[in-house]
Amino acid sequence: MNETTRLTWHEIAPQGAKALYGVHHYVTTGTDLPEELIHLISLRVSQINGCAHCIDLHTRDLLKTMAVDKVVLLPVWAEVPHLFSDQYRAALAWAEEVTLVSETHASDEAYAAAAAAFAPKDLVDLTITIAAMNAFNRLGAPFRLPVKAQA
Repeated sequence: MNETTRLTWHEIAPQGAKALYGVHHYVTTGTDLPEELIHLISLRVSQINGCAHCIDLHTRDLLKTMAVDKVVLLPVWAEVPHLFSDQYRAALAWAEEVTLVSETHASDEAYAAAAAAFAPKDLVDLTITIAAMNAFNRLGAPFRLPVKAQA
């Protein structure tokens, strides 16, 4: 199979990259969201969007704080509710609703669950986290950013 070489988006548009990395910096340093939750949400959003680079990256980050059993079962988190806290389940449901907003329209049920699990500022920060990850996925997947995983 012959692979087409894709552009390195952050080299072609460094100012755009700087702006997007600025949002990432806010999420990781300017919010009260736990680092593990940020990686969990980033991984789940990346799984939905099919961004290999981001899945590889956030899996590695998440495995530093979360058991492999939980990480492996993340795509089916709703089927194993005993593995994730109420807050994590609300965040995962909200992440899926926001990522698939054209289909879900951010349902009232998911919003109510997220609003019950997070303080207002944390819910907004969680939504910014989801939006930023969706933006990174929409650059990483089309431009085929490389993965660290090796055969």
